[in-house]
Amino acid sequence: MAEKKNLFAAGFDKATLITGGSKGIGSGCARVFARAGARVVICDIDQETGRALAEELTATGPGECHFEPCDVRQPAQVERVIEQTLARFGRLDCLVNNAGQHPPHQPIDSFSIEDFKELLQLNLVSVFAACKYALPHLRKTRGSIVNLGSIVGAMGQWQATTYCASKGGVHGLTKALAIDEARHGVRVNAIMPGNILTQSRLDLEATMEYGEAFHDFVETWQWTGRSGTIEEAGNLCLFLASNAASFITSAEIPLTGGIELGQGPKVTVSEREVRPAADSG
Repeated sequence: MAEKKNLFAAGFDKATLITGGSKGIGSGCARVFARAGARVVICDIDQETGRALAEELTATGPGECHFEPCDVRQPAQVERVIEQTLARFGRLDCLVNNAGQHPPHQPIDSFSIEDFKELLQLNLVSVFAACKYALPHLRKTRGSIVNLGSIVGAMGQWQATTYCASKGGVHGLTKALAIDEARHGVRVNAIMPGNILTQSRLDLEATMEYGEAFHDFVETWQWTGRSGTIEEAGNLCLFLASNAASFITSAEIPLTGGIELGQGPKVTVSEREVRPAADSG
């Protein structure tokens, strides 16, 4: 009997574009994909970090990684980087829409309309643009799209109205595209990260007076007792892009360590005193 091929093993040579690939989850995806043998283009506005990462991953192999500068808030630049990826590899098998930002926490009163529009441009419109320009090529390869949503796009978050709305939009776009593109053999899925320990979070904690205590506190939010890693996010994206996930489309998979599960305190005792029950009399 012929040996069955492991569809999720090394030898994943798919041509892949990862937006926002210089740092954070994007760099975790780039590392995991290149380690599996993929041919990767990462794009980002951080050119110095992106070029260094691409050189490192190509030198390490077995895959290859290349950097292209791109501000995903500009649709013309998104279209250009897709064309550059095609020119380099001759095909496109996978698009990972990772680029995005979480603004500081504040109430809706403190966000301007322009703040909201700018965040939507980065977190949602850029995903729409990348999908739009990549799909004519992904249909040829029966490829896949993996979008980076967020668990708070589904469950909400304190003083994060603009961010939650933008990620909720990514989730809706993912499901709608999964319906439309199934007939072309293109799968569209999303992952919903919770707390992922990125370098930017570590840098923030280093500037805080009680950074170590804050770090330990955030780690307790997950039932696993820790935050996720950027490589764990990359592993999930790689699985969804692989043939091992050939029957999975429209999925929104939490990557959270269980942060959304169970009940816990929502307000302090002092806050309860100013939130009386409505008078139903």
